Amino acid sequence: MSITVIRKDVEFLPDSSRILARFFMAGDLRTKNLISRVLSLDEPQVHLALEQTLREFANRHRNISRVFLRHYNNIEGIIKDMKVDLDQISEERKLLIGAYCTMEYSIESAAFFNPSIMEDFDQTLLEPGEKRVILSFRATGEGHISSIVFRRAIIDKNCDLKLKTIGVDIDMPEISHKTLYDKGRFIQKLKEMEIPEKYIMTIMQQLPDKFEYYSLKEAVAEVLNNKHIKAEKRLALEEITWLVDSFYDLKFHHDSDITERVIFPISASESRGIEDARFVCFHDEDNTAKIFATYTAFDGHTILPKLVSTDDFYTFRIMPLHGNGARDKNLALFPRKIKGKYAMLARVDGVNNYVMFSDRATLWNEPIKIQEPKYNWEFTQIGNCGSPIYTEEGWLVLTHGVGTMRRYCIGASLFDLDDPTKEIGRLKEPLIAPLESERDGYVPNVVYSCGSIIHNNHLILPYAVSDYSSTYAVINMDELLSELKK
Repeated sequence: MSITVIRKDVEFLPDSSRILARFFMAGDLRTKNLISRVLSLDEPQVHLALEQTLREFANRHRNISRVFLRHYNNIEGIIKDMKVDLDQISEERKLLIGAYCTMEYSIESAAFFNPSIMEDFDQTLLEPGEKRVILSFRATGEGHISSIVFRRAIIDKNCDLKLKTIGVDIDMPEISHKTLYDKGRFIQKLKEMEIPEKYIMTIMQQLPDKFEYYSLKEAVAEVLNNKHIKAEKRLALEEITWLVDSFYDLKFHHDSDITERVIFPISASESRGIEDARFVCFHDEDNTAKIFATYTAFDGHTILPKLVSTDDFYTFRIMPLHGNGARDKNLALFPRKIKGKYAMLARVDGVNNYVMFSDRATLWNEPIKIQEPKYNWEFTQIGNCGSPIYTEEGWLVLTHGVGTMRRYCIGASLFDLDDPTKEIGRLKEPLIAPLESERDGYVPNVVYSCGSIIHNNHLILPYAVSDYSSTYAVINMDELLSELKK
């Protein structure tokens, strides 16, 4: 193959010093015993214990007292159950209880991988040939819990990344849940999750066509309070709550740097991690721009594809994806509509590449197969490596292929602009395969990407190295397109 791939000498490595203050609770009974011990202290003892804690941890977190108070509020219901007069609890005692319900978590101590890259909204005050970009990464810490983190950089005229300084403190956002739900759509998603209809209707039949978040939560809680409820029914009702908790908004503080903003698992559907976000700058038909990302929510058993949207990287809306095509991993949104419809890449069967079209960005049905494993380096499975990239010659789709010894390589294909079910060309050999120096890591023999861009007629391709660290490569677009059109 005549394509020249320039690997840049840049490494994005895990950093165990990147920590956040996470809510911690060791069960209702242990928490009640803990609260009783804190309530037994007199006020001078409370003051001393809180001061010692603040002295040790205030310099490691942004406004740690606010975090303590939020975590206290999380367990206020348990304190009420203990018949404690909440009005008699001093502010310092609340903070101390919150401190006992807080733990530090190193968000990227294990791995820093599966990057994507997108253009920043702000392209002012740059030198000729420069572009301001934002990179996203999958950061993984203890227990293999993954979150989304960001880095800001400028790509110069030579395609070299100039990284901006990383912020000191992790900013945890304010969380708000969607307030109103459409009953019909909600029931359809529950059916897609294969929850038995008899359990769905136990709850949904008593709700109006447009119902509120807390109405459903209260209806489910009332049924779950029955100690004699069957295990199958309990699980089904918990999954209904699991779904309603999957809709939420995040709002970060304006005094935080983007490198300090972390999208950490919030809902039960994400309890084991937020995986492989594929960010893309989407341009609508009126030429307005918005950032979307698809990612995989995982609770240890079930996969739930979700969509993120933001206009400013301060406020993020999180929504589950619906439809028979919103299954498995590997969904990637096209950066613009095709013939008036949204378009999405998918891998609904775990093996082949598909494309879908929809009037709504959250509803995906009728996937159309567009690629099967063809070459020996991808015989196990293929999938995308991020959203398609517009070129005048066609949609450039980077793919991953899995071969012998579960080795992952990155390939490339070209599809028709007006009809992306039509493949124009496809590389016979990998564009990037793991070098000898890239084979060792958390998951050996893997190179993988979640999104690329074009800059100065070059493909800027960030990629993960064996699920441990990340780097990037540069490929001349003329060479790549020429090979794809052969």
